[in-house]
Amino acid sequence: MFSALARPAGAALRRSFSTSAQKNAKVAVLGASGGIGQPLALLLKNSPLVSRLTLYDIAHTPGVAADLSHIETRATVKGYLGPEQLPDCLKGCDVVVIPAGVPRKPGMTRDDLFNTNASIVATLTAACAQHCPEAMICIISNPGLDPARVNVPVIGGHAGKTIIPLISQCTPKVDLPQDQLTAVTGRIQEAGTEVVKAKAGAGSATLSMAYAGARFVFSLVDAMNGKEGVVECSFVKSQEADCGYFSTPLLLGKKGIEKNLGIGKISPFEEKMIAEAIPELKASIKKGEDFVKNMK
Repeated sequence: MFSALARPAGAALRRSFSTSAQKNAKVAVLGASGGIGQPLALLLKNSPLVSRLTLYDIAHTPGVAADLSHIETRATVKGYLGPEQLPDCLKGCDVVVIPAGVPRKPGMTRDDLFNTNASIVATLTAACAQHCPEAMICIISNPGLDPARVNVPVIGGHAGKTIIPLISQCTPKVDLPQDQLTAVTGRIQEAGTEVVKAKAGAGSATLSMAYAGARFVFSLVDAMNGKEGVVECSFVKSQEADCGYFSTPLLLGKKGIEKNLGIGKISPFEEKMIAEAIPELKASIKKGEDFVKNMK
């Protein structure tokens, strides 16, 4: 799930792509050597929407870039290594995707990783504010029929019971008995943990997260290019629930978020899940805000 779609603090929301700039997005992946970063970079390199792909990490990015450069697509690709090369990686970027961080291992909670990963993201977003203040920033955080035709909004947060799938808003419409509804909801909420256990310590849900990250970037670039009706869910500052940040469907446009589409009509079962999730979400949000306040 995407935990943010924003420009750095102080940056104006002024970006309109001309016709000549369409399908020429300059995209940076920060954390490009990791389990999510590498397949994400591969998917982005394969897209006609991307004309320049810059890859940053603290290790191995020249090798990743060299490998990707053999793919016969239009995007140029270059690797940047270490903090001293980060400014050059970011200059001129339209979109920055951040999958950087330490992966979760069996027995670890997402909360266990907070301080380490929050510090990494804080450092990278500060660099974005300095070197590409007009760029869109996408931060990746851990969250029947033809699957391509099924859409289920997932709102709330990114961990456990704060992950709230709105089965009542599923398209095509589905009507499940309560026992099946409870079971499928639990499966969605624990999907990441299920993969961590299945990989037996060898990693987390990196491939599916890379796909989700690429899909979000493609949607964002389409919207920045003027495509209408582009909707994706993201965890953003919000007044849709009784907490400061909440994930809901967003209408994307040339300036990023055009409109928060809100929660919409939901079932009593989903109302109960939201009520139960709010205290945990508030605690997580406070932890994040306190972290920022205490940064030196």
